[in-house]
Amino acid sequence: MSSAEQVCYTLIAGTSGEPASEMTLKEELEDKNPRKKAEALKKIMRLMLNGEKFPGLLMTIIRFALPCNDHTVKKLLLIFFEIVPKTSGDGKLLPEFILVCDAYRKDLNHPNEYIRGSTLRFLCKLKEPELLEPLMPAIRQCLEHRHAYVRRNAVLAIFTIYKNFDFLISDAPDLISSYLEGEQDLSCKRNAFIMLIQADTDKALNYLDTCIDQVNSFGDILQLVIVELIYKVCFNNPAERARFIRCIYNLLNSSSAAVRYEAAGTLVTLSGAPTAVKAAATCYIELIVKESDNNVKLIVLDRLVDLKDDPNHEKVLQELVMDILRVLSAPDLEVRRKTLSLALDLVSSRNVEEMVLVLKKEVQKSLASVGTAGQDDIGKYRQLLVRTLHQCGIKFPDINPIIMPLLLDLIGDESEAAAADVLLYVREAVQRFPDLKNNLIQKLLSEFNSVRNANIFRSTVWILGEYCSSVEEIQGAMHAISRSLGDIPILENELRKTDETEPNEEEESTYAQKRVTDMGTYASQSAYTASKSGFTKNVEKPPLRKLLLDGEFFVGASLATCLTKMALKYMDLVGDKRKQNSFLAECMLIMTTIIHFGKSSVPKKAISDDDVDRIAICLRVLSDPNPMLTQIFSEGCRKSLQVMLTTLQEQESEQSFLDKKAVSIEADDSINFSQLLNRADMTTKENVFEASLLQAVGSINKKDKVDFASTKLNKVTQLTGFSDPIYAEAYVHVNQFDIVLDILVVNQTSDTLQNLVVEVGTLGDLKLVEKPQSVNIGALDFCNIKASIKVTSTENGIIFGNIVYDVNNNHSVVVLNDIHIDVMDYIVPATCTDVEFRQMWAEFEWENKVSVNTSITDLRQYLQHLCDSTNLKCLTSEKALSGDCGFMAANLHAKSIFGEDALANLSIEKLSADGPVTGHIRLRAKSQGMALSLGDKINLSQKIGKASAGAA
Repeated sequence: MSSAEQVCYTLIAGTSGEPASEMTLKEELEDKNPRKKAEALKKIMRLMLNGEKFPGLLMTIIRFALPCNDHTVKKLLLIFFEIVPKTSGDGKLLPEFILVCDAYRKDLNHPNEYIRGSTLRFLCKLKEPELLEPLMPAIRQCLEHRHAYVRRNAVLAIFTIYKNFDFLISDAPDLISSYLEGEQDLSCKRNAFIMLIQADTDKALNYLDTCIDQVNSFGDILQLVIVELIYKVCFNNPAERARFIRCIYNLLNSSSAAVRYEAAGTLVTLSGAPTAVKAAATCYIELIVKESDNNVKLIVLDRLVDLKDDPNHEKVLQELVMDILRVLSAPDLEVRRKTLSLALDLVSSRNVEEMVLVLKKEVQKSLASVGTAGQDDIGKYRQLLVRTLHQCGIKFPDINPIIMPLLLDLIGDESEAAAADVLLYVREAVQRFPDLKNNLIQKLLSEFNSVRNANIFRSTVWILGEYCSSVEEIQGAMHAISRSLGDIPILENELRKTDETEPNEEEESTYAQKRVTDMGTYASQSAYTASKSGFTKNVEKPPLRKLLLDGEFFVGASLATCLTKMALKYMDLVGDKRKQNSFLAECMLIMTTIIHFGKSSVPKKAISDDDVDRIAICLRVLSDPNPMLTQIFSEGCRKSLQVMLTTLQEQESEQSFLDKKAVSIEADDSINFSQLLNRADMTTKENVFEASLLQAVGSINKKDKVDFASTKLNKVTQLTGFSDPIYAEAYVHVNQFDIVLDILVVNQTSDTLQNLVVEVGTLGDLKLVEKPQSVNIGALDFCNIKASIKVTSTENGIIFGNIVYDVNNNHSVVVLNDIHIDVMDYIVPATCTDVEFRQMWAEFEWENKVSVNTSITDLRQYLQHLCDSTNLKCLTSEKALSGDCGFMAANLHAKSIFGEDALANLSIEKLSADGPVTGHIRLRAKSQGMALSLGDKINLSQKIGKASAGAA
């Protein structure tokens, strides 16, 4: 191993220039000026860290630098004696360190408390018991120093020495235990308590027993340690739970948010009693409401979701739904989304009415916020509220009379998404609950003229045409449509209004006058007279006519379908031929005037051929009724809707069944009595403290199901060839937003390589955070070098570079292979509704079309291969994918850890029975990098799949 691998707790940046000689450094050390001594020590340490040896300077430093009282020099000496070799070749301590030991014994008795404290911290890093043994009496005396800084570091020093060399201070637990009883400083007590936890848990518990009633008065740093101790003790010995559970309950009322959070998590882990779960959940809710940081809110909400996922705790949380809804006061949209989802999962028939009233107030607040900043988020929040009320109305039909008036008032809302969700609720409610149909239709007719959006108008007339079943409802719908359309024929009416409002040029010219200004020049002034009919220009046009003037003739096609359905129903309900003919004539007149108006030059956009064909079909059905077409218009649409709603309901039931964790107890399962179990049987759970620590440093992943060793080997990249003078390989460790390169560098020559530096560069949204330090590597030696890189977005990044070093006064370079960062490390499967998928598909501007080129012959097998290799989740239902028809279409969705969505549409087919799958995949994303990176990944996976199939 090279000297770069020696233990060092401090990094010192190097400087450019010629390295100083040993004679020059000796002269600077012998100088009386403390600044020169300090500079000389810095130079020596830099050279030593790079592999240089200065055995002749050790005595000079002891003679001339160690007696110096300058604080800077003393600090540098602590670092120097930390990195300097302290033993000879045979492993014995160098005799010079007897003098060093004597000097530090004096520093431990120094009147300056900060010199004592820094010396004690230095002693924590020493690994030579021969150096520490003469200092033990002085370290013990520091426990009685008047200053807390000295006592705190003395406890740390004793803890470290006892952990490494317990024979030097075998009575350390007794010493610290007695010291803890008389200590008053909070930080000192914390350090002493941590030592007792590690060294002698029984003494730590005995101390906790003596002060368990005063725990609430302790500081937060000591309370956190107490929580950890209680968890570890109860984890290893569950019989101790009753002894400390009251202490955890008390810590739920701590003034520190961190303590309350840890205490709540520990309480739920140690006890599954309903009172404990309720107390922990209430604590979590209070933390979310009072904390201002949105990240904290989301983290604590995740803990509540984890509690909800446990079937044993779900009923307890159902009682706290109203408390959970208090979180909606947070302005962040993601917090509100997660809160509404949690509340919807927990709501029951007992508290659904109260929840609906709260959501009703939130809707009214969002409407009152119109015109303020952040309208986009307010509109999205209103849409979330509408969806939540929709789900409540479907799950609990009895509250629909409360929900219905509130939601139907939003049909004319400026937010199209919220209004569209309202109509989805109306469509499903009318289909599933026929008793609500009359009230819903009447309310819909009353709000019809408030509709201003073309998409909302189309959905509204579809519902009216499908569900207006009585003569009164049909006539009311016809009246509402006529009022929204205005006077007909549309074209003649608009041309007449245009002629009436044209200005008269001759009248305008007669009113022109010449005026003389103050400057003596002439100026012309004209006066315009507005006729009475001229005000018709400013008259607000009916909503439907305004849409047609803007060229929205798809609305006209939807209106024609609506009129056809109502006319066919009217003919069945009314036996009077005269009334039938009158109604049919009115419907056909509206259709023909829309076609006539669309083919003129008045609207902004002309009517399309598809819309003309659709309206013409409707005219044909009404003029010459056909039994088959009549059946399609009257019954086919509703049957298709019923099939779709039934399929969606079955999918939701299947998904909820798969997601729900059922408590299954078999008839022959053993019954465990905690009083009769031995310790080995009681500690089968995972230690959450250790698991969270390993998760934080990236050592484990909750979702990993593969062997860690094989995964690590798969991520090793060879950077140079075996015939190069330097062999290098890197392990790429990805931990969320960070990448750590652990580079192994091997000197394959018989020369010492000096000033070796691994120069690293990046392409893409990667940023080098920590540059590798230069090192010296001896002949046939090796070392490990690390580099940290920050990731800022989801795309395929590239890390490149070279190794630069000096050998025999020659400068050499070895170019490294590129390291490609896999985008799959940042993409996870995600799910969304069909409406959200279509909305995002329309919004995302970056598209990448990938052709399918594979040897796979089965459509389902290719879909599974695509999902496995890209982390995309298939949104298309199993029923839609079932069968063998030779082609397949599916939608897929994934999301990155940066919140970026990725959509995919798979369209594949088989041209022959034994032929490969052909087709294409369309990818869409908000960013170009995401779309291109996923496309590259799919192409690569197809090549690998093709090669493996060929090898087979």
